[in-house]
Amino acid sequence: MPHCVGNPIDYRNKTKNIHEYNNIDTISKSLGGGVLQGSASECVFVCMLAARAQAIKRLKKNHPFVEEGVLLSKLMAYCSKEAHSCVEKGAMMAFVKLRILEPDEKNSLRGVTVRQVMEQDEAMGLIPFFVSTTLGTTSCCSFDNLLEIGLVCKQFPTVWLHVDAAYAGSAFICPEFRVLLNGIEYADSFNLNPNKWLLTNFDCSALWVKDRLKLTSALVVDPLYLQHGHEGAIDYRHWGVPLSRRFRSLKLWFVLRNYGISGLQKYIRRQCQLAKKFESLVRADKVFEIANDVRLGLVCFRIKNDPSNKLNKKLLESINDSGKLHMVPAMVHDKFVIRFCVVAQHATEADMEYAWKVIKELSTDILYTEKEIERERHEEQSDEVFELQERRRKDDLAYKRSFFVRMVSDPKIYNPKIAGASPGSRRHTHVSSLDDDYERKNASTDIDEEEEEITTPTSASWISWPLAFLFQGVFDDNSGSNDVPVRFRHLATKVHFKSKKENTRKSPSPEHLAFEEDKSDKSDKSPKSTPVQQRRKFLMSQSTNQSK
Repeated sequence: MPHCVGNPIDYRNKTKNIHEYNNIDTISKSLGGGVLQGSASECVFVCMLAARAQAIKRLKKNHPFVEEGVLLSKLMAYCSKEAHSCVEKGAMMAFVKLRILEPDEKNSLRGVTVRQVMEQDEAMGLIPFFVSTTLGTTSCCSFDNLLEIGLVCKQFPTVWLHVDAAYAGSAFICPEFRVLLNGIEYADSFNLNPNKWLLTNFDCSALWVKDRLKLTSALVVDPLYLQHGHEGAIDYRHWGVPLSRRFRSLKLWFVLRNYGISGLQKYIRRQCQLAKKFESLVRADKVFEIANDVRLGLVCFRIKNDPSNKLNKKLLESINDSGKLHMVPAMVHDKFVIRFCVVAQHATEADMEYAWKVIKELSTDILYTEKEIERERHEEQSDEVFELQERRRKDDLAYKRSFFVRMVSDPKIYNPKIAGASPGSRRHTHVSSLDDDYERKNASTDIDEEEEEITTPTSASWISWPLAFLFQGVFDDNSGSNDVPVRFRHLATKVHFKSKKENTRKSPSPEHLAFEEDKSDKSDKSPKSTPVQQRRKFLMSQSTNQSK
């Protein structure tokens, strides 16, 4: 293990009484050790396997007759919602349960949350065995409260505390950032990725463990064909999943020799200053907002007032399609954010300004296009509302006109005589009170015979006749009952029409049209009267005969 990998941990170890775990000068006597793995995912998975093996070993001593499969089903691992997905993937491959915990408002996992959940699981018969914390989360570079969580894990003897500092771990070579390492003395393992922020090519992920024997004992498989005679030598095939390993340490050694600790510290500090510069550019624009606490080189920003995240997704797509910048998204507090990470070795403030200029131009185009689309959509909606209102107005007007035309065109609506004379009519007609009196007073055979002689049209007329003409002469006496009640079939109401006086000019009603032909052939005869007039004439003749 190169000396640089131990240094970030050793900065804290020298003041925390765990120097014996990481004394590089006496590595043959120390318990701690380190190894270069391919990725942080591999580091987390290997540590989880080691923690699982240690937990089952301890439980087996207390419950010797319980099968390991039963004990395995009770193991529970924990991580934050902001932890990398490799923790979940590692739990799947290790066949253990994983509980994902909610961080606080600063996306930091707190000790009280871990304690509460672990106590609840213990009460349910589950066994906490692994806690993965993160220093510099992927989404927003937040830091879990390692000191609080470490104190909680210390109360559970089977718990392995792992610290994932894949990105932020490189910054701990600078003394001003080591405050974020508070509580590292409680960690059982720690990993960082020099290929992320220490100018080293992929793949290169440094893993440190407090007790290497706990790690190797969980992965030792020693068949005869792999045995050798170099006893006491560190055999790295027991430190990970593969037996064969790439030679990763030489490229890291060249970086250290080229830059030195002071050169790497200068590089890290410059990157953080540039991130602050970019943050100031974003904060100066009222269209954007910062979505994280900028501590290192990561700035998360987004367009304001975008609850659907539509604008921010379009912006990120435009940025990457431009070929000038490349960024990736994340979800912070359930909001879609764009991650701007300063990692270029020779980046300057001019580069930050150029990057912001590109982002600003693309966002302006997107916002303008969105406003135009919104305006067109609003106009279309207004047009649709206007069309609906106009259509409704026309429909109402057409209905009113249609009803009026039917009212004056169909005598069956309001003329009870025509409606009653129509064969097979099912409409309810209203007979006037005078007709009822007439029928009651003259319910004799002679009257019935006279009524049979009255001819009526065989079908109702649909020729348009004004109402005033249709009701002329219906009731012309002075009995006082000269109003005509009419019931309309399309309206739940009844209307009374007043009849005109005798000297009013009479116009032919639809009933008389049937006799126009007879009038031309028989000019010596007077035009035939209406049925009601014939009834009156009959009554007058009867009264004259009686008086004589």
